[in-house]
Amino acid sequence: MGCSNDNFSGQKSAESKIVVEGWIEDGDYANVLLSSSIPVSDVVDSTNVLNHVIRSAKITVSDGERSEILRVKNDKNRIPPFVYFGSVLKGESGKEYSIKIEYLDRVVEAKTTIPKSVQLNSAEYVKKSPADTTGYIFVQFDDPVSEKNYYQIATKIDGEEPIFVPSFYGNLDDKNFENSSVSVQINRGVILFPKTKFTPYFADGDLIHVKLRTQTKESLDFWNSWQNEIVNAKNPIYPSNASLKSNIKGGIGIWSGYGQSTIIIKTPPKIKPI
Repeated sequence: MGCSNDNFSGQKSAESKIVVEGWIEDGDYANVLLSSSIPVSDVVDSTNVLNHVIRSAKITVSDGERSEILRVKNDKNRIPPFVYFGSVLKGESGKEYSIKIEYLDRVVEAKTTIPKSVQLNSAEYVKKSPADTTGYIFVQFDDPVSEKNYYQIATKIDGEEPIFVPSFYGNLDDKNFENSSVSVQINRGVILFPKTKFTPYFADGDLIHVKLRTQTKESLDFWNSWQNEIVNAKNPIYPSNASLKSNIKGGIGIWSGYGQSTIIIKTPPKIKPI
């Protein structure tokens, strides 16, 4: 078997696509990250990412009755540091939300619904041995028997991660549950350009926000394909092709509605070496 670069030049010269990562949660406002795709042969680093950020688009979100144009802000804690955000339309379970992105001569559109939220019963920091300084998160929730649900578990470490990061193998389809009482072990997910060296574990001294999201099938498919790119050591953040599943018309990425429930975990204090 062998690898070939024959089509790299063609991909690099092809018109870039608009990449969307947008979401609206139950009880919260819309957020959208917008960029153009990075050719597969390019290096993905913080400088190159900034060169592909789109910060002058017009983004309109609507629930079918009301609409708002999102504003953009600079968030220095994030890469990319520009976030489009809403302040009028607050997400509600059961409603459909459309997004329309106008940039230069392009129009990108998508629709999503917000599934009903499912509450986390508990979230616990667990170590294999009391002497360990790292561990994982163990979550428990009840899957409604009469409903079809898809889930995502995401975490955010206070002061270290500016956003909720999907947990590794944290996308769940309730068809795989043996019963309605669900117990799941999760590890940290991958974040783009972390402040510190990435490890798949949580650690003593962390203040951890754990979120259980209900999501649509389209969202589940997107995040599973995203995870496959990570596992295969590819570039899922700004892909140059349509390898990711997507519900975006005229672009690639995801516009997703989420139900949500959050629990905060305080881990044992980190012991400083003498």
